[in-house]
Amino acid sequence: MSLFSHRAHTSVKPSSSLSADSSSWQRTADKHSSIEPRRAALPPWLINMGSLILMGLLVLLSLSIGVADFSWSGIFHSLVDQSANSDSSLLLVSRIPRTVAIILTGIAMAVSGMIIQVVLKNRFVEPSMVGATQSAALGLLIVSLLFPASALVIKMGVATFSAVIGMMVFMALIHRIPPTDFLMIPLIGIVFGGIIEAVTTFIAYQTETLQMLSVWQFGDFSGVLAGRYELLWLTGGLCVLAYIIADKLTIVGLGDNIALNLGISKRQVTWLGVGMVAMMSAVVVVTVGMIPFIGLVVPNIVSRLMGDKLRRSLPTVALLGASAVLLCDIIGRSIRYPFEVPVATVFGVVGTVLFLWLLLRAPAKQ
Repeated sequence: MSLFSHRAHTSVKPSSSLSADSSSWQRTADKHSSIEPRRAALPPWLINMGSLILMGLLVLLSLSIGVADFSWSGIFHSLVDQSANSDSSLLLVSRIPRTVAIILTGIAMAVSGMIIQVVLKNRFVEPSMVGATQSAALGLLIVSLLFPASALVIKMGVATFSAVIGMMVFMALIHRIPPTDFLMIPLIGIVFGGIIEAVTTFIAYQTETLQMLSVWQFGDFSGVLAGRYELLWLTGGLCVLAYIIADKLTIVGLGDNIALNLGISKRQVTWLGVGMVAMMSAVVVVTVGMIPFIGLVVPNIVSRLMGDKLRRSLPTVALLGASAVLLCDIIGRSIRYPFEVPVATVFGVVGTVLFLWLLLRAPAKQ
C-alpha cells in the first residue's frame, strides 16, 4: 500500500510541473504576441502624394534658378508664337536636362542604397560604404589612362565591372563578421573605400590626372547639358527591375533559411542585386560623379515612416531621393550665387548630420 502511495505521489508531481511549465509558456507567448511588427507610421498613399507634390515644387524651383536670364513669360510667348527664343532654348538645352539628371541620380542612388541594405541585412550601408563608387572611379580612371579614345559605353562597362569586383572583395571581408554586429560592417566599408580612394588618388597623382579625377569624386550637375546625361535613363530601367523583384529581395533579407523554404535562390537574387547596385553606381559616377549618403539616409527615413516592406516603400524611396538631391542642388546654386557649390559637398554635410542622428537616436518602439 505504501508502495502504491509513493507511485501515486510521484505520478502527480510531474503533472503539476507540466501544468506550471504550460502556464509559463502561455505567459511567454502572450508577452511575445503583444509585440506588433513595425508598420507604416502614416498611410503610404499620403506619404507618396506629399513626396510627389514636394518634388513638383522643387522641379519648378530648379528650372527657375540659374545664372542666365530666364523668364516663364518668355516660355509662354514661345508656345503661343510657336517659335524658339532664348528662354525656350535655355530651358530645353540646359534647365530640363539638368533637372532630369538630378531626379534620375537621386532615384538611382536611393534605390541602390535600399537594395544593398536588404542584401547585406544592414541598415547602415550604402554604395559608397561598400566600395562600389570608389571601385567604379578606379576602373574609370584606369580605362581613361590606357584607352583614352574608348567609347562611353566601354568606360561604363569597365566601371561597372570594377564596382562588382570591389563589392565582392568587401563581401568577402565581412563574411566572418556576426550579423548582429551592425556597426562593424559600415566601419569596415569606410576603411575599405578609403583604401581604394587612396590608391586611385596615388595613380592620378603619378599620371597628373588629379583634375580629371576630381570631376568624378565630387558630384556636380553644372556641366549637364542635352546629350550628356541620357546614360542615366539606364538607371531608371534598373529601378523598375528592382520594383519587379522587390518581393524576392525582401524574402532574401529575412534570412537564408526563410529564402530556402520559400524556394528563392539566395545566391541568384544576391548577385542580381549586387550587379544592379554596381551598374547604377557606375552610371552615376561616369555621368555626374560621386554623391555620398543618399543611399544611406533616404532608405532609413522611409523605413521609419513606412516599415520594412520593400515593394510598398520603394516608390517613396525613389521620390524622396529625387527630392533630396533637388533640394541640395538648389541650396548649392543659391548659397553663393552666382557660383555653385557641388551637390556632393552640400549633401555630404547634411548626410553626415543625419547619419549621426541615425546612429545616436533611440531605437524605435516595436
